[in-house]
Amino acid sequence: MVASGPAGRVAGCDTMVALGTATSSGATLFAKNSDRPPGECQPLEFVERAEHPPGASVRCQYLEIPQVRRTHRVLGSKPVWLWGFEHGINEHGLAIGNETIFAREPPAASGLLGMDLVRLGLERARTVDEAIAVLTELIEHHGQGGSGFREFEFPYNSSFLIADAGGAWILEAPGRHWAARRCRATDSISNQITIGSDWDRVSRELRAHAVREGWPVSEPFDFEETYRDVENVPRALSEGRLRCSRTRLADLSGRVDVAALRDVLRDHDVSGSRFQPGAEPESEAYYTICMHEGLSRTTASVIAPLHSSSALPLVWVSFGRPCSSLFFPVVVAPGLPEALRRGTDEPSDVLWWVFEKIALAVEAAPEKTDVVRAELDPIETELLVAGLDAARDLANLPPSDADAFAAGFMSDVAARVDAAARRALDAVG
Repeated sequence: MVASGPAGRVAGCDTMVALGTATSSGATLFAKNSDRPPGECQPLEFVERAEHPPGASVRCQYLEIPQVRRTHRVLGSKPVWLWGFEHGINEHGLAIGNETIFAREPPAASGLLGMDLVRLGLERARTVDEAIAVLTELIEHHGQGGSGFREFEFPYNSSFLIADAGGAWILEAPGRHWAARRCRATDSISNQITIGSDWDRVSRELRAHAVREGWPVSEPFDFEETYRDVENVPRALSEGRLRCSRTRLADLSGRVDVAALRDVLRDHDVSGSRFQPGAEPESEAYYTICMHEGLSRTTASVIAPLHSSSALPLVWVSFGRPCSSLFFPVVVAPGLPEALRRGTDEPSDVLWWVFEKIALAVEAAPEKTDVVRAELDPIETELLVAGLDAARDLANLPPSDADAFAAGFMSDVAARVDAAARRALDAVG
């Protein structure tokens, strides 16, 4: 997501993928940092699979649309006041994350939010191919629009990175039009149109619409050249982050794992793993993958290994800025602990806010990062081992036992994370 202000100081998310050929385990790995307005709480939400009667509808953020007969289990990361998800994964190992993109084609005053589309895609699709079909049909039929921010009116267009065990696609959609391409072995998106003439699929009227609007149209058709808005949006917003994520992932090719993706999500450009203030908003260094400045902050992150097995998916999530937080395992199953799903509009003692307060302390005094990491690194290491063990156990359990195991496992994880977070807050307080 992206927020823009009077000075044009904007900031946004980063979503990335490493296919099985680029990972150490052979499994697809999906990851995202979600950047939202400072102090906007973003806990987790679990949605159970359901059967819906004929003629049922579903209320999204601004639109009510027809419901499908069957929806899937989904674990998503959701700003407290919104219906949709910034990112999520469903029971079939399908993961989706979205980004705001800036295009010549404006979004509508009302329509589906990118976050609505993430949730709808996860609830309705089992695979990448199904998700592309679901999302493009919704985009063409309902359009995109409505503000994704409470504080001001800001409709936006979206791009999506969609991944499963078999591969991944990038889908970029201005208005009711879209282009899509298969992901490379390592790939990422940020807050700009990235698909050029390398598209694999485009909407039927994409080129004709551009011609009618008088936009530049080359041959072969270059989607980025035609649709990207570079006049009203500074290139520094996204180009540095996109280059950084793509370069780091490419350099890791063949060795990408959960620990490596944690490091990428914690990247602060030349500052490495520790945030350092002082860059000017006109500089790429101001807009880092782990976001601390501007009108947005990183509020939640995910790393999702995507397997072809029928076992319950297990993912790694963090609250707040990943450099001052920890990644812990969560299963896409019932029994999500209250500590992980509770959210409040105002500062409180819920777990998400504990990590937000730690992040604020680090931003005020970056040297406190070492104090935070001394408290959180040991438990993060322990939970990495525990999560990998739990994933193996889930793969060997019958479905009748897996849900109960997952609920007990997540309860223990939540208690350990909560205790560690409060120790860290005390240490920097």
